[in-house]
Amino acid sequence: MALSQFSTLAFNAFLSSSDVSPLSSPPTTPTTSTRTVSPTPTLVEPGSFLLPDLVSHCSFPLIYHPNGDAVANCSLDWMLSFVAHFTPRKMAASRGLLAGELTAFCYNNCSSERLRVVSDFMNFLFHLDNISDGMMARDAKGLSDWVMNAFEWPEGFRPLPGQKGDIEEISAAKLARDFWSRCIVDCPPAVQQRFKSSMNMFFQSVHQQASDRARGIIPDLESYIDIRRDTSGCKPVFDLIEYSHGFALPDEVVEHPTIMALNEGANDLVTWSNDIFSFNVEQARGDTHNMICIFMAHEGATLQEAVDRVGSLCKQTIDVFVENQRRLPSWGAEIDRMVDLYVFGLQEWIVGALHWSFQTRRYFGADGAEVKRTRVVSVLPLEKA
Repeated sequence: MALSQFSTLAFNAFLSSSDVSPLSSPPTTPTTSTRTVSPTPTLVEPGSFLLPDLVSHCSFPLIYHPNGDAVANCSLDWMLSFVAHFTPRKMAASRGLLAGELTAFCYNNCSSERLRVVSDFMNFLFHLDNISDGMMARDAKGLSDWVMNAFEWPEGFRPLPGQKGDIEEISAAKLARDFWSRCIVDCPPAVQQRFKSSMNMFFQSVHQQASDRARGIIPDLESYIDIRRDTSGCKPVFDLIEYSHGFALPDEVVEHPTIMALNEGANDLVTWSNDIFSFNVEQARGDTHNMICIFMAHEGATLQEAVDRVGSLCKQTIDVFVENQRRLPSWGAEIDRMVDLYVFGLQEWIVGALHWSFQTRRYFGADGAEVKRTRVVSVLPLEKA
């Protein structure tokens, strides 16, 4: 189904009050490879592009954990204590990332103790993305073995098959074990299993992404969306919403179509908006694992047209998420309370990630506030090899 067809169907779905099934997040693979005009074409100066106004479109209130700053500082110090090999440049990048502050936006109504554990995982997850000058891209399978070993044996390091007994454990595995050994103390077993399964899918997808990049492959839209839902890391952090409040949703709730649609919608919004915000720094280093690149490569869209297309899909996804919130069934008072907290957590990821993207120095450096105000982004030159 073409994306323009999706817009019509989604609009019709909103008008049909008799349809109680959950709405799907866009999109599916376009049926043609012809050039598609941007839904909201924009004129900007050459060498720049205009961001879609996602912040204004998202009406959820922005809330920050009362103890967020203190927890974020402690969590960052924890992560840096495991990476003595970091250069001053990497140390500065870690401090400018504000991973703990993102956590405080997205888990704003849990205890400070559980916020700290989730914040540690958030710092760890971003660390995986940057580890050891590209180890993730060079040896995703090897890194996965190290980290998943730590999740399976949190009580202490056990050498992997074929490794010598006196081998030194890598810092990523040490971080994973330290975080996980504290998390499982009061994390329900069902949540633990979902979390480990999500991490396995994360590593498998990262391996596929690295393989595509090495071969210069830009996947089609449908394939990209499937893999991006795992490479985003959203699935394990969404599992930690349950941990942050000390409950485990019953399987029949987790597998309910409306809950699955809400989970997928939040993942898509966080992921696709991140493609927009991170595009500039990614294109500068030649990274094409981005929905904007897919629209340009497969449909012949200009940069601005591609940005507008992704922005339109993000806005539709927010609208669909709100509609699915209204369609939640009831499982009884006790379970409904858990569902409300879980769905609120998904909602907070949507609004929290949007605003944080302009606060972190990861995407716009020191210009985040100005970019948020004007929405104009100057295209960075390609980095020298």
